[in-house]
Amino acid sequence: MGDDVRGLHGGGAATTGGGVPAAAKTERARLHVAMLALQLGYAGFHVVSRLALNMGVSKLVFPVYRNLIALCLLAPFAYFLERKDRPAMTPGFLLQFFLLALCGITTNQSFYLLGLDNTSPTFASAIQNSVPAITFAMAAALGIERVRLRRRDGLAKAAGTLLCVAGATVITLFKGPAVFGPAAAVVTVTAVAPPQAAGNNSSKSWALGCVYLMGHCLSWSSWLVLQAPVLKRYPARLSVTSYTCFFGLLQFLAIAAVVERDAAAWTLTSGSELLTILYAGLVASGVAFAVQTWCIDRGGPVFVAVYQPVQTLLVAIMASLLLGEQFYLGGIMGAVLIIAGLYLVLWVKSEERALAAKQAAGAAGVCDDEPDAAASCLKQPLLPSPATLESAV
Repeated sequence: MGDDVRGLHGGGAATTGGGVPAAAKTERARLHVAMLALQLGYAGFHVVSRLALNMGVSKLVFPVYRNLIALCLLAPFAYFLERKDRPAMTPGFLLQFFLLALCGITTNQSFYLLGLDNTSPTFASAIQNSVPAITFAMAAALGIERVRLRRRDGLAKAAGTLLCVAGATVITLFKGPAVFGPAAAVVTVTAVAPPQAAGNNSSKSWALGCVYLMGHCLSWSSWLVLQAPVLKRYPARLSVTSYTCFFGLLQFLAIAAVVERDAAAWTLTSGSELLTILYAGLVASGVAFAVQTWCIDRGGPVFVAVYQPVQTLLVAIMASLLLGEQFYLGGIMGAVLIIAGLYLVLWVKSEERALAAKQAAGAAGVCDDEPDAAASCLKQPLLPSPATLESAV
């Protein structure tokens, strides 16, 4: 499971009042801070990408530059910091990195840009929030995330995921009356466009755009889920991210070389285009990929995906503070649902970690606490009985 407790087996580790080691509590706090920072970076990119679509940069050239910058940022750190941690490269690892790039970079970014081009940014933001639910279903189906719907914790985990998706959808689709914001601001609200208003260009297809965006969500969820088993076998996280960016760059270069043959499409004509690409490469790809890979390794794919709706909340707040847009009742209602959903999922995660810590501490201390430790330990079976396994499950 992606959220296995690490570093909890030391017998002398300091513990909190609930019996959880202080180091584990500190790591959980770091995970939450990292995920909030990650969603803040993605929210900024979501705002910036709306401007980039009208700057004239090719939708195939843009991700080439984005992943090239990310690779240049990550590769040196991966090479020097993980020189001793990298396992030997094998054809199996190369294939896994290629598939991660295909899911998480090439198809993910391509489907998003194509879907955004055929629909609207508001609709793309709304449909993106299905990622936690899709990731939850994939992880549960593959056995990466344990879900017991007949138990209270399993129901809470499923309900929390659905609440997060519902909250982000409310923020995007329901405006309501204005609650607070700059009174003098001139606010332009873009509603979800109907199929007939998808654009004046007859080549645009709203239905096709929806298909593209669903492909984007499926690719993103697949990437989150597939990283967990890869990181178990290849624990060098920065190297995994660098290899993924490398293969994603090669895949985009191959596609762009065939489709985009106009040399003018590869030229940046303004400082705004350069700044947008730098932000996309440095923040939304380089830093974000590294932080997300670390969070998946330590917290699991569902833990990472459940924070996705926070991005919609941050976009609404950023638009209110930076663009002068008013904050509406729908945003507050959605925020309450998101917080409630996050609380449920993270509560279940906390209970699972506490239970794993107690089981690990009991298994490690059973021989140390008995007077006749040597004799009792020799009598312990090497493997638990089938009845014990069934009761543990």
